[in-house]
Amino acid sequence: MGKKFTKFQLNGLKAKDKRYILFEDGGRGFGIRVEPSGRRTFFFEYRFDGKNRIFTIGPYPKASLTQARAMAAKLKEQVESGTDPGAEKREILWADKTAFTVKDLSDEYLEKWAKPRKAEKSYKEDMRILQKDVVSAWGRRKAKDITRRDVVLLLDQIVDRGSPVAANRTLAVVRRMFNFSVDRDILGSSPCVRIQAPTKEKSRERVLSEDEIKALWTGLEPDSKVSMVPEMKLALKFLLVSAQRKGEVLNSEWSEFDLDAGWWELPGGKTKNKKAHRVPLSPLALEILAEAKQASKDSKWVFPSPFGPKKKGFCQNPWTSSAHRSRC
Repeated sequence: MGKKFTKFQLNGLKAKDKRYILFEDGGRGFGIRVEPSGRRTFFFEYRFDGKNRIFTIGPYPKASLTQARAMAAKLKEQVESGTDPGAEKREILWADKTAFTVKDLSDEYLEKWAKPRKAEKSYKEDMRILQKDVVSAWGRRKAKDITRRDVVLLLDQIVDRGSPVAANRTLAVVRRMFNFSVDRDILGSSPCVRIQAPTKEKSRERVLSEDEIKALWTGLEPDSKVSMVPEMKLALKFLLVSAQRKGEVLNSEWSEFDLDAGWWELPGGKTKNKKAHRVPLSPLALEILAEAKQASKDSKWVFPSPFGPKKKGFCQNPWTSSAHRSRC
């Protein structure tokens, strides 16, 4: 063409049956290609390592003529200095293509952080929360593209459906997941910074009164009229006198107890903080365990359930989930 491009000229470019290209100043370098669809795209053609290469700058008029010309000049300088401008672009495109999605990040957080560190029930709750509200909404999006505004809007949706406490729990899990991503150098920063919990929660302060404890104990006696299997009555009594968590009591095994020494050795795999600890047994607790020993007979469980499926080759305590299975 032999002269500089002008806006008037570019606006007047008409589509043809086949793609065609025009170069500024009539030579190679900065040019524009026109597709049969009418789409016009700036590009820069250059030669590097003996090969012709093309760097796409952007579509016109989204990329203005001034911007495109300045980019072409910068690309020319890089080539003249011995740098291939297309190499960096290819690296960026590849990095974006292979960047973690939110689904990828969720999977890695659960497998590498939550599963090894949290009790099974807590780990599964993290999984449930992420699948229900986070992966379902953001799963295919790049984790690096999630913003603070995205997090706020997600929490608002949960609150608006009438689940304000669930919104708090979701924020806690999402914050841990993104902090994990920063620690693992997956992301440079977390979008949860300075986001407050949507709902103020009241701490649970309810405890049983002395009269309520007496009434509960009376109802758990063998001669009471309370309709409950004996195994559960013993388990509830032991729960009361040991002050341990429900899951720890219902999943307790005789191998964990030293009745002569008066200790219950709770293994780390069954505790919330994944740390083993020793529970001293009071005389009353030992009395309950003596009754439980007679009732449980040859079971490995201290409080075996009379209900639930029995599978060949497995011992299972059906008071709890099927996750607490082990080979007999």
